[in-house]
Amino acid sequence: MTRDLRKTFDEGPMSRFQWSAITICIALIMLDGFDVLVMAFTAASVSAEWKLSGAQLGVLFSAGLFGMAAGSLFLAPLADRFGRQTVILLCLVVIALGMGLSALARSSTQLAALRALTGLGIGGMLASVGVITSEYASNKWRSTAVALQATGYPIGATIGGSIAAVLLESYGWRSVFLFGGIATALMIPLVLWRLPESVDFLVSRRPASALRKLNALLRQMKRPELAELPPLPPAGARSASTVASLFSASLARSTLLLWAAFFLLMFSFYFALSWTPKLLVSAGLSAREGITGGVLLNIGGIVGGSLFGLLVARLNLGRLTAASLTITALAMAAFGAATGHLGASFAIAFLIGGFIFGSMAGLYAFAPVIYPAAVRTTGMGWAIGIGRIGAILAPLIAGMLLDGGWQPPHLYYAYALPLIAATAAVLALRRSAAAQPAGRPVAAH
Repeated sequence: MTRDLRKTFDEGPMSRFQWSAITICIALIMLDGFDVLVMAFTAASVSAEWKLSGAQLGVLFSAGLFGMAAGSLFLAPLADRFGRQTVILLCLVVIALGMGLSALARSSTQLAALRALTGLGIGGMLASVGVITSEYASNKWRSTAVALQATGYPIGATIGGSIAAVLLESYGWRSVFLFGGIATALMIPLVLWRLPESVDFLVSRRPASALRKLNALLRQMKRPELAELPPLPPAGARSASTVASLFSASLARSTLLLWAAFFLLMFSFYFALSWTPKLLVSAGLSAREGITGGVLLNIGGIVGGSLFGLLVARLNLGRLTAASLTITALAMAAFGAATGHLGASFAIAFLIGGFIFGSMAGLYAFAPVIYPAAVRTTGMGWAIGIGRIGAILAPLIAGMLLDGGWQPPHLYYAYALPLIAATAAVLALRRSAAAQPAGRPVAAH
């Protein structure tokens, strides 16, 4: 987008239409919060019905994450070619099918395949949702909007976990997947009706009727319409939407640091979210109490993510994210020491959720800072995709370690260590983000 048009978004007031777009993005992330963690909520029941080992259950956890990695790496970049809204709609259809068919699975192999299909849609959608949130927010509200969007994940998981607990007791684990499929399908008409296409995409990629679509969006935002599309920057200044472009001289260091931070955080993040309910049941709690522990992680995430969103508008993004990662590592170790004490476990689970979701919100806020419009979804998608590789490995390794005789406390001690390494990556990344060229979205440094 040319600097003048971008400036009207960055420095102008937020319209009701812009807040509406961001609210829909938050709703989509809420839906993902439930869809991603549905396996954690149903793990004890599924394992009991099919008599699964720890390694087999780890495969079920990781299957969805494998699909999410594939979606982030291969579906998300299509949004830079065909449009963010188009890819989001395609992914919603895939998620609804995967969730609905999971309710009909007759073996762990079938369920794993369907979890991978569901994850494919989730991974493909997340990057586009994050980019739309960033592009429709002003400089003043961008980091806050991205952080609040990330908070949608634990909100969805909390509401979904509460619904899952009721459905499990009354109708069994299959009803939980069916509910997720129906809820996803209901989002499709809402996205068609109210989620706008990315303005940056219309200007930089120029699809058919781009000017008409751009002016329709500008009217809804009460901005002056354009007689013609802004001129494109010189060919040498434009970035191709390819993975190779993420390793240009100006982006390579930031890309590698962002990938490392996402990988390390998601490695610990998905261990905690996937295994905590099951490990609490193994420690002697009921299935409902195990789900309660998982829900507390997400309630903490709502509080922590919301506070992060408020603080990041006033404080240094890099330092705030690094501090959140460090506190998460300490809380993970403390949870390991407290697994035999119900009250302490629940209190620390809340604390872990608050800081781990705050850390994730911080990483999501970095990506739009680093990448220009033409490669923004590709950059976000690949960062998330690399993170998903860590997410895939974490539950698998935990399952194998449990089968090998590891006790739950030792797992929490081990999974706290990657968070320390992620802290170092974020502090280095902060220096790269501060040196961004003019014209990109700016977060609070």
